[in-house]
Amino acid sequence: MTTTHTSNGKSVWEYSLNRRKVLEIREGEKAKCPEDIARFLRALGVQNEEQERFLTIVLDAKNNIKGFVTVTVGLVDRAPVAAREVFRAAILQGASKVVLAHQHPTGDPTPSAQDIACTRELVAAGKIVGIEVMDHVILGLPSPTRSRDYISFREENLL
Repeated sequence: MTTTHTSNGKSVWEYSLNRRKVLEIREGEKAKCPEDIARFLRALGVQNEEQERFLTIVLDAKNNIKGFVTVTVGLVDRAPVAAREVFRAAILQGASKVVLAHQHPTGDPTPSAQDIACTRELVAAGKIVGIEVMDHVILGLPSPTRSRDYISFREENLL
């Protein structure tokens, strides 16, 4: 993953078969809390996707966002993931931390039983390869019945 420094900050690149710059963030932009991750996801526009999109957000040792990779684009109600794909970018970048993230096209960020089980498996896999899963954030849409448009597994004690 390459970071390009600009006069206003640094560029964040998404890696797939092609590299493309997707947004500019300030130099030293940190993932200090789940709201920071939700803001990052909103800036990427994932809340508007019609299919679940599962991402790995790669962090450096100081929790600076180095980049992200879209691990999978799933169906309307699920996005199957494999640990090797989730941790590939982090391993290649020598990262020690990641944040898992996806959105629910329904707009309700409440995690499913499958979300919880998958996250626990990924946390265990991360321990094996020495990469800490800092959080898993599910983004939904704003609603008058919820105070936030996202759920943090760490805040909900689901990690």
